[in-house]
Amino acid sequence: MTPFGSKMRQLRAARGVTQKEMAEALGVSAAYLSALEHGRRGRPTFMLVERIIGFFNVIWDDAEELRALAEGSHPRVVVDTSGLDPRATELAHRLAGTIADLDGAALDRLIAALVRETGDG
Repeated sequence: MTPFGSKMRQLRAARGVTQKEMAEALGVSAAYLSALEHGRRGRPTFMLVERIIGFFNVIWDDAEELRALAEGSHPRVVVDTSGLDPRATELAHRLAGTIADLDGAALDRLIAALVRETGDG
């Protein structure tokens, strides 16, 4: 599940809306919505994100959060390390090879470490 999919599912549950109901309101199939929630589809289009924002009637910070989550939620990531320090390539390969084995706590620690190092949070 992607961060966007997780947030969308959380919003649906909080409002007591089924995937089928939401899909019909958005003009997409329930299968597509399910795949989007579970990270089996690519990043949603800008227009679909805007329709989702309208569907949930979220404003300001919550709308911006959904847009940001959608932007960063493509389930397949390509990392171009050409021209970078060779350790960047090593890090990318190690992460790609082990990410499926990391539990939630380990993922949280790695994310926190990267945020501390980059100041991007």
